[in-house]
Amino acid sequence: MVNPYRGEVRLVLDGRAHVMRLTLGALAELEERLGAGSLVALVERFEQGQFSARDLLALLAAGLRGGGWQGDEEALARADIKGGPGAAARAGAQLLARAFGGDGGDG
Repeated sequence: MVNPYRGEVRLVLDGRAHVMRLTLGALAELEERLGAGSLVALVERFEQGQFSARDLLALLAAGLRGGGWQGDEEALARADIKGGPGAAARAGAQLLARAFGGDGGDG
């Protein structure tokens, strides 16, 4: 069960539910991985739709690791995400919204 007030978002990989959360460490990892100059620039990149599938994988992997998952981007790229790419993008949007103060809707 996810707690949106803690910034958590649910993502189902290979039939198993996982909790994602952008901890400060996960955000720092993501910022470095995507070459963003700041957290604001990182969020704007996603808000403006200026992200690639690789960017989305990096976001979801960072969130999953923030929730305790032990995998990496390669494992995530091979995983079956319930709902497909659209669900993955919506989960990424919720993750960012919840990390920065919005509840991002139901998870």
